[in-house]
Amino acid sequence: MGQEAGIALAPVGRETVQDRVYTELRRALITGLFAPGQVLTIRQLADALMTSTMPVREALGRLITEQALEALPSRQIRVPEATPGRLDDILRARILIEGEAVAMAAPRMTPDLIATLRGHLREWEALRLTTSPETMDREAALNQAFHFTIYRACGSEVLLPMIESLWLQSGPCTRAAIFAFSEAGEHDTASFHRALLSALERGDAAAARAALVADISRPFAYLREKLARTGEMA
Repeated sequence: MGQEAGIALAPVGRETVQDRVYTELRRALITGLFAPGQVLTIRQLADALMTSTMPVREALGRLITEQALEALPSRQIRVPEATPGRLDDILRARILIEGEAVAMAAPRMTPDLIATLRGHLREWEALRLTTSPETMDREAALNQAFHFTIYRACGSEVLLPMIESLWLQSGPCTRAAIFAFSEAGEHDTASFHRALLSALERGDAAAARAALVADISRPFAYLREKLARTGEMA
């Protein structure tokens, strides 16, 4: 990965600074700005966010409670490392919870929601021939937007925060997968979204669930294989 912790963080204003710091760090984790195993420092994050250390300290504490980060005995804070066991555990939970959300959303998709998904997919496909860090940033954001457009349509107020928590934990791994696919010369990752969109257009809950499982399983399988082969994510 090789990215410094604060490079792409957006500065926050003084109003409701604690919540805004927390929201920005959540965004960074979900989109994979931080790498698995990366150590974060309060001062570095505070400087990047242009705020004091106190709201950063409080936000990090909340993220540790959500298992998105972990506190080390040395009092350092780290993004959890990607191990085969952790990858398998997160994937199992995502298949169960996100698969159910997609199946619930299938009969609830409106023409406007389908059009929104098509727009995300068109932009994604336009990025296929480029591999810059900025392109990967946008691809991660589009992936999140595509999925959460569907999840919000499922009608469950209970499932959505559970999915957000799982994305917090899997975001660094998902970003690592984007880099791994790029290294391997694989650019047609949008094909899984096309299959999911087709199932949703038909209102086919079973096919939508199957497409979702294929979509989220592939990067985890790829990373697990790479860990077994090289012992590292990046």
